[in-house]
Amino acid sequence: MKAEIEHAIRGRHPLLYCLTPEEDRVLETLEALAGARGDGARVSTWDCVAGLQPATDEDTRDPRAALEAIVRGGHPGFVLMRDLPAHLGRADVVRALRNAYHALGPAGRTAIVLAAPELRLPEALHKEVFLVEPGLPSASELLERVARVEADYPGAAVPEALRSALALALRGLTLNEAAHVMHRIFGRGAAAEREIFAEVNAEKQRLLRQSGGLEFVPNPVDLEHVGGLEVLKEWARARKDLFTQKAVDEGLPTPRGVLIMGVSGCGKSLCAKAFSALWNIPLFRLDMNLVFSGLYGSPEAAFHRALKAVESVAPVVLWIDEIENALGMTSERATVEQSLTFSTFLTWMQERPPLVFVAATANRIESLPAEVIRKGRFDEVFFCDLPTDAERRSILRIHLGLNGIDPESIPVDRLLYATRGWTGAEIEQAVIAARIDAHNEGRAVTLDDLRRHIRRMVPLAATMAEQVKAIRDWSYERALKASRDEPAPAG
Repeated sequence: MKAEIEHAIRGRHPLLYCLTPEEDRVLETLEALAGARGDGARVSTWDCVAGLQPATDEDTRDPRAALEAIVRGGHPGFVLMRDLPAHLGRADVVRALRNAYHALGPAGRTAIVLAAPELRLPEALHKEVFLVEPGLPSASELLERVARVEADYPGAAVPEALRSALALALRGLTLNEAAHVMHRIFGRGAAAEREIFAEVNAEKQRLLRQSGGLEFVPNPVDLEHVGGLEVLKEWARARKDLFTQKAVDEGLPTPRGVLIMGVSGCGKSLCAKAFSALWNIPLFRLDMNLVFSGLYGSPEAAFHRALKAVESVAPVVLWIDEIENALGMTSERATVEQSLTFSTFLTWMQERPPLVFVAATANRIESLPAEVIRKGRFDEVFFCDLPTDAERRSILRIHLGLNGIDPESIPVDRLLYATRGWTGAEIEQAVIAARIDAHNEGRAVTLDDLRRHIRRMVPLAATMAEQVKAIRDWSYERALKASRDEPAPAG
């Protein structure tokens, strides 16, 4: 912020408009600039309740009276006017500002600074007012505010090893919002790493709650709970350190996103959740049904607002489930709104800022236009096939453990042939059903429980054999397999 305001001051602009909700941050910046000038410059403030401060002999609560008093006073420095944009519909206030521009401009000693979170500037002032968009606080500003809060809680400091990661996690918050988060963390005493970042993510959830179509996903999945898909998991692990403040400072390229396509139930959505947990950044799901519902205005405006909101809280994983349906790619008669939204999405994917990672999933991959799949919009396109024997073994053991069943108590290798052609989601449901039966009878889960439910279920690969074959044929040589090929059996 300081650099942007200094740039305006060097040009002797007497009227500045700071487009920011952080009035306190603007005030601190002006005080620092005034102190560095060495000509007796000082900072005054105005709001519609208190008037000019330090107070004068006049009643300056009216904005016109305040502006006229500033021109007469002529003291060097800055006047921060907090509520003035709300009064710019008055012709006399606009005229008073234009008069102030001509009276203060030549000397360059005094500048009037308007601060507001939204732009309310009449056409008559466009040429006189210099617009400053300072953006959100930098990592150093955030860490400085964290240190201020730490001083109030002896013994509850953030570990030094986490400070850089915390600065990155706090990006997208104002200084006051960051302070509120840290007060909540320190107020509970010493906090573990997971608790600290969970609190930061909760604050970002609160900020995005009013952005149409965005849903915070609160329970990320540990990458070790994803069975198989080793190629995809290795790709994600190799990029873990790119979502750090050190990587940002060094200018390393951050991952842009992946498109994960394949058979329904093979772990595509699970991977999106695992990225969030592995990289320790929040996950938001973009619900396109809400975007097109009209609850948040026109679909184009709601979609644009959602993307801007995601950018503001980066680093973040943006999950778009079944992208071919979400953007109307499967419809032969796509609406105008869908076409415009799709075009907006493609442009944004190409030009979006760093630290916004898009995890898109697709089932009907033949419906995806070539411009979505091409390099530059996604880093990689992965295909999740039906799990191999080794992957099904891993999936069975994972879901047994998640359901409170000792994986060593069940000889899972005896289930591999019976589950051939099954998806991970189908295996999960068989384990859950077996657990319910055992619970109802007050005993432990047995191999026979699992076999019984496996025999009862008809997998998707059988009921939708033609569709599954078409998906696999289409993906061959068009996408990178998320699984590692199993070696051929000996002999």
